[in-house]
Amino acid sequence: MKEQIFYRTIEIDGLDIFFRESGTAGRPVLLLLHGFPSSSHMYRDLIADLSDAYHIVAPDYPGFGQSSAPDVNQFAYTFDNLSAIIEQFIDRLQLRNINMYIQDYGGPVGLRIASRRPDLIRSLIIQNANAYNEGLGQALEPLLTYIRKPDAEHEQAARFFLTAEATKWLYLNGASDISRISPDSYVTDQYYLDRDGSDEIQLALFRDYGSNIASYEEWHKYFKAHQPDTLVLWGKNDSLFIAPGGDAYKKDLPNAEIIQIDGGHFLLEEHHEFAAGLIKRFIQE
Repeated sequence: MKEQIFYRTIEIDGLDIFFRESGTAGRPVLLLLHGFPSSSHMYRDLIADLSDAYHIVAPDYPGFGQSSAPDVNQFAYTFDNLSAIIEQFIDRLQLRNINMYIQDYGGPVGLRIASRRPDLIRSLIIQNANAYNEGLGQALEPLLTYIRKPDAEHEQAARFFLTAEATKWLYLNGASDISRISPDSYVTDQYYLDRDGSDEIQLALFRDYGSNIASYEEWHKYFKAHQPDTLVLWGKNDSLFIAPGGDAYKKDLPNAEIIQIDGGHFLLEEHHEFAAGLIKRFIQE
């Protein structure tokens, strides 16, 4: 039976960090880390699907969703800083033995934490969160170029990813049935992207994205050394993080279960019930 979802906020380093929480403390912990340009809203269906079995926590990063979004002169928007805030969040909520679900930006946030604090992690559930060069799709090229050349010309190309057209594309591209994708999802994301100052926040993170690629080797070392139980659920039609990026986890995690699914970057929009069943089986085993 589905349980109530609670909407809470706690203060971390002077920032209000919003999170969704469901299920009873004492159950296995499932920490859901969202991607760009979304928030914990992307997990609303999965939380409902799994609330009867786990203690589920899904935060919004600074600059995203309902969390504080100080301007770029007040907070340095880097993936190191986002991960530091979420690590403090984990400690404040006393989350341990974590089953960590990471998607898109959830990868660089979560894998930084896992590499620093491997004792926190029980398992990884990886959904279109890239950690291998093989996974970088051609659709990312404007962002990768902006990382290398952060000038006005290439910024303009990168800004396309902040538009309503791009946000809708992120949800619909690669979907097996676009009639199952709720417009509420991309409209909600765009609302946050259109807030004053949000463009500069997101551009700062785009520029810092190269730090994630530079961290791949460190994350591979973590995988090899600690061999966390791993389930990879990959929307195989994703144009940003392409299917070979999901398969590549086998190189360092030979026991990982990898399932390529007929969907796109935001796989859960149409396949959340299927994913929930796989997650339940995986964590129980």
